[in-house]
Amino acid sequence: MRSETSAGGVVYRQGAAGIEVALGEQRDRLTAAPNVRLPKGRPDPGESLEQTALREVAEETGFAARIVAPLGTASYVYTDPQGEVDKTVHFFLMEFTALEVSPTDGEFERASWVPIDDAERRLSFETERQVVVRARQELAQR
Repeated sequence: MRSETSAGGVVYRQGAAGIEVALGEQRDRLTAAPNVRLPKGRPDPGESLEQTALREVAEETGFAARIVAPLGTASYVYTDPQGEVDKTVHFFLMEFTALEVSPTDGEFERASWVPIDDAERRLSFETERQVVVRARQELAQR
């Protein structure tokens, strides 16, 4: 089994009705089924996990953000055409700072702001729902 590491973030902002988080919508590469997820991706050579998370958020959503706190990891196994992959994703709580001027990488069909209370219900993967729970707990302490 191969191993893979990624980094991403729970990007938040203060919306009219409370805290909102950025979620992305895309189609599964193998099944074309729609899914909703947090922005994340693999590091470029020499890049720290924090740099990766910030870059991936900007590339996938078009949002610039700053890291506020680490949120731990999410681990899972998935299958691609070469076999099983043991994946670990390092997540960070991030505060939205601005829209990026560069275009997104097209991985998401769209990115949208969702009330944090709705984010857990909308996310496609349990591992990412647990990350949003940790983000909510971190934000409650601020």
